[in-house]
Amino acid sequence: MAQPAVGKKSLLWFIVLRLVVVTSLLVSAVIIQYSTPAFIPILPLFYIVLSAYALSLLYLIFYKWGKRYVFQAYLQVSFDLLLITGLVYISGGLSGSMYFLYVFSIISAGLVISGRAAFIAAALSAVFFGLLVDLMYFGVIRYFGAERPRTQTLGSVLFTIFIAWSVFFVIASLMNSLAGSLQKTRAALRLAERELIVKEKLAEAGRVSSTMAHEIRNPLAAISGSVQVLKGELLLDAGQRELMDIVLRESERVSQSIEKFLDFASPAKHVFTVIDLSNILDETLKMLQASGEMNGAVDVRGNYLTADSAYYGNASQFKQVFWNLLKNSVKAMPRGGTLAVDFEHDRKRGEFLMRFADTGCGMSEEDKAHLFEPFYSGFEEGTGLGLSVVRRIVDDYEGLIEVDSGIGKGTEITIRLPMRTPIANPARGRGQDVQD
Repeated sequence: MAQPAVGKKSLLWFIVLRLVVVTSLLVSAVIIQYSTPAFIPILPLFYIVLSAYALSLLYLIFYKWGKRYVFQAYLQVSFDLLLITGLVYISGGLSGSMYFLYVFSIISAGLVISGRAAFIAAALSAVFFGLLVDLMYFGVIRYFGAERPRTQTLGSVLFTIFIAWSVFFVIASLMNSLAGSLQKTRAALRLAERELIVKEKLAEAGRVSSTMAHEIRNPLAAISGSVQVLKGELLLDAGQRELMDIVLRESERVSQSIEKFLDFASPAKHVFTVIDLSNILDETLKMLQASGEMNGAVDVRGNYLTADSAYYGNASQFKQVFWNLLKNSVKAMPRGGTLAVDFEHDRKRGEFLMRFADTGCGMSEEDKAHLFEPFYSGFEEGTGLGLSVVRRIVDDYEGLIEVDSGIGKGTEITIRLPMRTPIANPARGRGQDVQD
């Protein structure tokens, strides 16, 4: 079972709110005491309130310099229950009106810690309250400052205890349900916030990339063309010709990077047709092998060649998706390994699934958190745009990307794409092509 997570801010609010409640209780007791002297012994109340303030000071010290927030939250709830039991005792036990305060500790435990903590607080409240009332009723503990009420019978005492217990656990059940809903809501909000940040970065990166790429591409083309002319006209020795080749080769590499920037910044209009993803992936693998990056040490497996991989989309886009995913997997396995690629139709959910699982170095939690952010790369020579392009294309298809990875255990990326239906173009009659 996952451990509860108590935020530092939540713990501070817990300390502050308990101070507000204790102060309100003290002020109310003093006001009522002046009008009704028999309400509650005021001096013992002062001692309990003073203890609550002293504990709050200790909690603030622990909060400032400690890091064990879950333990501190449980500690606060436990001591609060003891203080409430003291208030119940000095107010007369069942004949008093303080045992409703147990409910506040149960609610606090559920909101600050977890739903399970609410049940623990309810159980402790039931034990403390039931034990106190029984000891007072059977004379083990004397009534505080008064004689035992004559109207109390064993039946009425037990009935009141069971009613109080029922209230405690009903409140705990409600807080457990509320805590679960709050946890899901917070997780959804964090995910939505992270998605929004990524989309904002993608949009900003697109604008910057477009400006940079256009500013660099034209001068680079002029440099590359000039070098090619000089290489053909000048008499060069072997060393000079090698330097010219380096200039041309690096210019071509930079040009390819610029094309990535442009494609990321301003994706072109695409024509959608029914395509075979198996063939596209196979072609991409052959291109990657021809480039020498796979160095023969990566074993590609899976059902990608035999699975039903018909899909309505754009071949160029999927070539980009496959190229970037395959290249990342190969980079993650510099000493070789296994790459499994599987295609699957999920007819029930109306989805097409593509899984890429490698046995590489894996990713840390930080890498996973920034995986699709532009200009963030886990590799030294990466531009940080490859997976951003993948994310953008998958978003265009209204798909989802799931990542399962860990240091030393490899990475599995699953892309879920909704099944798409070819749209007939009236201008073409029965044609299946449509421009996006």
